[in-house]
Amino acid sequence: MTPLLWLGALGAWTFVVVFSIDGWTRPGYHPVRHPVSALALGPRGRLQTANFVLCGAAITAGAVAVAGALDSGVLALAIGVFGLALIASGVFPMDPMRGYPPGTPDGTPTEVSGRHELHDRAGAVVFLSLPVAAVIAAFAVPDLVWKWYSGLTGIVTLALFFAFGQAWEKDSPRTGLLQRATIVVGWLWLGLLFAYAAR
Repeated sequence: MTPLLWLGALGAWTFVVVFSIDGWTRPGYHPVRHPVSALALGPRGRLQTANFVLCGAAITAGAVAVAGALDSGVLALAIGVFGLALIASGVFPMDPMRGYPPGTPDGTPTEVSGRHELHDRAGAVVFLSLPVAAVIAAFAVPDLVWKWYSGLTGIVTLALFFAFGQAWEKDSPRTGLLQRATIVVGWLWLGLLFAYAAR
């Protein structure tokens, strides 16, 4: 099962690398303001869609091996839910808004599509299941350092997620930055957890 754990780690870290490079090089896209999900729109949108689906699938596959490696079916389930929700985020992309793709009105539409609503629900599961997984890991992983690291990750990612939510509601110019902070902290922990379980 070790290859599945390394696949999960690769999925978590690749997701961050891909959206980081794509976001900084995408014409008309502003990483500090726009969310990662907006990268699934526009001429290069398929790249981020694939990033959601393939990395989500890799993480879900890795979750299967976590149950045996760390002797915690509950932790494996939480990570699996996270991976599946990441896939759903790619299958149901958000609507164009807030100036992206270029030419889109700079604001939030009063009505959104059903696809966008499904994306929002999948995103909520993504950003809530990860802190839950981290808290579960704080109890399930025997190593003391990992207990503290996991518990702290759960607290920080949850706090950052709520900060991101408030920024999104206010259309803050730092919305994308807050979301990226949440993702980097959480996905880094997840990749390292897979690597720890593999060893």
